[in-house]
Amino acid sequence: MGLTEELAAAAVAAQAHAGAGETVGAILVAEPQPRERTYLCAYDGATGRSWLALDADGRPVTDRNRVRAAVSIAALCEVAEDQAGGGELEELRRSLVTLRLTESPPGIEEAETAALELETAIGAPPRVASAAYLDEVAAATRRLEVALGSEGESPFTVALQQAVGAVEELAREVEAEYKLPLT
Repeated sequence: MGLTEELAAAAVAAQAHAGAGETVGAILVAEPQPRERTYLCAYDGATGRSWLALDADGRPVTDRNRVRAAVSIAALCEVAEDQAGGGELEELRRSLVTLRLTESPPGIEEAETAALELETAIGAPPRVASAAYLDEVAAATRRLEVALGSEGESPFTVALQQAVGAVEELAREVEAEYKLPLT
């Protein structure tokens, strides 16, 4: 079964746990540990947002550590996607093509290749948030930064470090608004 089909099954399972007046607003797919697929479901209702994580079989997850790990990797991957290539990867790729055609500076082909590799690493939705995915995006981003002449500390790494507080805040929100008691 492909990821699209898995998400459809998770959506059905998530809807079964929706309360009166609630709708499933989003489902994020995370794999905090290899082969530990977790579907983080956000429910929207009149009283606000609530959360529930489902395992690969569509059963609710009540292990606090697993829920936190799923939230953390999903949020970090979202930040990584937003920050990769300076946050404007498509625009950067267009600019690199224009620069190659108008000025053809040394190293432009390397930068274009690195930008394409980063775009490939990010891929198209849906995708699974995992440490391996985060590492792949980070490595491709660093290759692009180096190709563009960046030396020293990686702006991408700095952005991820700065996001840690927001990731923790989201994890606290999920715990506080979780549909079931966490153990």
